[in-house]
Amino acid sequence: MLKYANHDIVFQEFPDEVTLAVNLSCCPNGCPGCHSAWLQGDVGEVLTEERLWALAESYRGEVTCVALMGGDNDPETVMHLLRSVRQRSGDALRTGWYSGRAALPACFDPTCTDYVKTGPYRADLGPLSQRTTNQRLYRISRQDHSLTDITHRFWR
Repeated sequence: MLKYANHDIVFQEFPDEVTLAVNLSCCPNGCPGCHSAWLQGDVGEVLTEERLWALAESYRGEVTCVALMGGDNDPETVMHLLRSVRQRSGDALRTGWYSGRAALPACFDPTCTDYVKTGPYRADLGPLSQRTTNQRLYRISRQDHSLTDITHRFWR
């Protein structure tokens, strides 16, 4: 089960996208120095397919992407929800997932999402904007579902 604590419109998480970012709680990763440590707690409301779609619809024409930020406690539901957004939008909306895990789970389905970020936050290596980061952001091809590392798009 996924719970969401809040949502916001963001411009930096995915290059060239205006994103509805839905922050999920119950994060199991416990990264030292996490900027959103409060999301490790069991807070917020259950995120259902209907609720996620209602959020996406409320920003119709304003966002180009819907992203789940977290969800490592239930990646199967993450895949289900992202698949639902793609189907309901007729592929008009792109989707993304920010995972804090070093590797994608066995249930990861590249047909559900256009972007995926992997890697726990490590203060000594820095965030995506640092060349030393261990985190990676991938763009997923809708044609062959291959992953292309686009992390360099964050570097200054």
